[in-house]
Amino acid sequence: MNLHHLKVFLAVAEAGSISAGAERLHISQPAVTREIRDLEASLDLRLFDRQPRGVQLTEGGRRLLDYAQRIFNLERAAERDLRDFAQLGQGELNLGASATLGSYLLPSLISRFRTLHPQIFVSLEVSNTDVVTRQLDEGLVSLGFVEGPFVRSAYAHRLLARDALLPVVAPHHPLASSGRLAARMLQRYPLYMREPGSGARVSIEQAYRAHGLEPEASMAIGSTEALKRLLADGQGIAWLSQRIVERELASGELRHLQVQDLQIERDLHVLWRQGASLSPAPGAFLALSGATEQPDSNIKIF
Repeated sequence: MNLHHLKVFLAVAEAGSISAGAERLHISQPAVTREIRDLEASLDLRLFDRQPRGVQLTEGGRRLLDYAQRIFNLERAAERDLRDFAQLGQGELNLGASATLGSYLLPSLISRFRTLHPQIFVSLEVSNTDVVTRQLDEGLVSLGFVEGPFVRSAYAHRLLARDALLPVVAPHHPLASSGRLAARMLQRYPLYMREPGSGARVSIEQAYRAHGLEPEASMAIGSTEALKRLLADGQGIAWLSQRIVERELASGELRHLQVQDLQIERDLHVLWRQGASLSPAPGAFLALSGATEQPDSNIKIF
């Protein structure tokens, strides 16, 4: 069915005459008459009885009127819905993030976003880099925040910040009071790391091997907070983000080992599917994050 014909029909049916329908649509009366005739011909059904003053719907016309009103009500509802969606008046934002970003750095950004766009439902799943990239591949999240290596050709990506991993121990660890250390000294003590698939673990393993060290994990823990607590045994060493141990270092709960010949840094990135157009909500969140394609640009997120 020609929807333009149907719109003309609805205008005449609601206005009660050809002339009033033409005025409502801002077209000529002959054009309206022609559209009605074409619609009646296509349906092989008379829709109006012509009266001395205006027109009256036939039984078929009354049946069509109900459908026409529903169709154009739905059209207006769709327009309102998409306008709200485009202007962030409604919608959802699904995020995936690895541990440091998801647990320590994204919550404040989400809070700022919710202040600006309170009608947007936000979900965040914290896991590790491998899981986040898998979620992106499966379309479960719109944006992924990762701290580990990823296949750069597979994802659109922007740099968020750079992060240092620090070797930390409990205050009563044998090395806690040492001055500058050689990296080989670390091999004498248990190494506590995140689970396989963690970006932090990959960064540590790569750095150790580049220095001729073997990164043998004595424990593999899926929680950064748990790693910090496990260091209380006074035996293990963990490389943790400088951003998440600041409080413990300041209070003396943990000690930073001064390793002179091994520093570990990593880039923190936001990813989305290559070639995918970002919807308004993830686009606005990306803009708010201050993510940049220029590594030396000012970083706003942290």
